[in-house]
Amino acid sequence: MFYLDVKEEQKPQKEGEQLNFLNRKIKEKVNETDKDRVVKSFSKLNGERDEILNIKASPENILILDTETTGLDNANDDCLEVGSILFNIKSRSVLAQQSFLLPVENNNAEKINNIPAEITRLRQPLFEAIKYFESLVEVSDVIVAHNAEFDRKWFGLKKLPQIEKQWICSMDDITWPSDRQLKTRPSVRDLALAYGVPVWNAHRALTDCIYLAEVFKRCVELEKLLIRALEPKVLIRAEISYDQRHLAKNAGFRWNDAIKGAWSRRMSRRDIAKLEFPVHEIDS
Repeated sequence: MFYLDVKEEQKPQKEGEQLNFLNRKIKEKVNETDKDRVVKSFSKLNGERDEILNIKASPENILILDTETTGLDNANDDCLEVGSILFNIKSRSVLAQQSFLLPVENNNAEKINNIPAEITRLRQPLFEAIKYFESLVEVSDVIVAHNAEFDRKWFGLKKLPQIEKQWICSMDDITWPSDRQLKTRPSVRDLALAYGVPVWNAHRALTDCIYLAEVFKRCVELEKLLIRALEPKVLIRAEISYDQRHLAKNAGFRWNDAIKGAWSRRMSRRDIAKLEFPVHEIDS
């Protein structure tokens, strides 16, 4: 209990003044343990707030992008086609679309993408095409690609400009609604079919962009999915035995990818909390 030290000869203070004085003194007596608890609580809240503030609202325009290449190694192979669609989220509308070829001498992936190397060397307005592509990138808020890790590594090389925008991977970053019964890392084809989009061709850049655009038109929860996809990601390693490897695979983890000799994946902390097996965070 707190006692007020008042000399006997002093005249009694008015009731309101006494209460104010007591309240002031009581606040001064808050113990240090409570102060520490309050400070820690505010620090945690501020940390969560800062993480939330780093997440933008749903983007207004996205640039759906895809590439076709002569191989998998960007150090030795080349990008020979770029396709892109400027898509407005609110109206679910295609604003612009483009595809162009880049000249290559050989195409070791011709059996996959059906692009003969000789047609890439035919006359076309390549300089103007790249400038237009840059303008599409400029007016977009976010770049969206299926397997974005692969597509983004070709930009900034040779004739293709560097892209200084945030990327969303529609295969890894977007958690598609469970009622679509998709795998954790669906292919473009499976994603299109799940949303009732006819599949008539594959492995051409603009075609795959069209599939994604048609999926986005049909996706009621698109804004929510994109906001979730923009949440900060951390690299984690699955702490499981060999016999449990199916758990990691079903959750979208990849073996021997970002971490050699381990199942790993980049995920938001929100999604990490839903995992049914232990993981270890690698990023600081």
